[in-house]
Amino acid sequence: MRFLQRSVLAFGLSLFAMMAGASPASPVNGVDYQTLDRPQQTDSGKKVEVMEFFWYACPHCNALDPALTEWVKKQGDAIVFKRLPVLFRDSMVPQQKLYYALEAMGKTEQLHKQIFHAIHVDHLSLATDAAITDFVVKHGVDKKKFLDAYNSFGVATKVRRAAQLQEAYKVDGVPLIAIDGRYITSPSIVGTSIGNQPEEVLFKATLQVMDSLVAKAAKEHK
Repeated sequence: MRFLQRSVLAFGLSLFAMMAGASPASPVNGVDYQTLDRPQQTDSGKKVEVMEFFWYACPHCNALDPALTEWVKKQGDAIVFKRLPVLFRDSMVPQQKLYYALEAMGKTEQLHKQIFHAIHVDHLSLATDAAITDFVVKHGVDKKKFLDAYNSFGVATKVRRAAQLQEAYKVDGVPLIAIDGRYITSPSIVGTSIGNQPEEVLFKATLQVMDSLVAKAAKEHK
């Protein structure tokens, strides 16, 4: 029992020391970010892959999106940025298909912000095939072309692949950011080191951690 108590105490002191030395500008593994046990292969070549796991109906994903979009722009050609819509239950499949259908049509950037706005400002659910189709048509997307993409084998394949990646990256909440197939961070992870802070502070801190991880991954590419 004494050995167990000492071990628990040692672990607690070690964790406290790690957190005390952590900061978003100098992130610590296991505190501000986590390293995957099994790195995932990326196809970004010499560039660093940055992947956002998100859900359109997630209020935190919606709130983070403007700052994340600006961050991505500032990275220029240093990164390859990807988004991956997650699936925690079957009712989320239509929004996954929505994202991948628009991606296949080259209309993701045109409607990405509009979808967030429709759900979180206009309070549209966009949770069914019919509601989604009606939405995109009202925003100028050809109905037949959209439905062809939405119900295509290619989109179905990407939905299956998304589920595999979600499991591989151990995604249990969103938004979550993966860097170079090896590191993950998020506002909730960063929050463990900086404490209970307003969401804007957590977002800024998360982007700082991402800056460090991108720089770290870029060095490892050389």
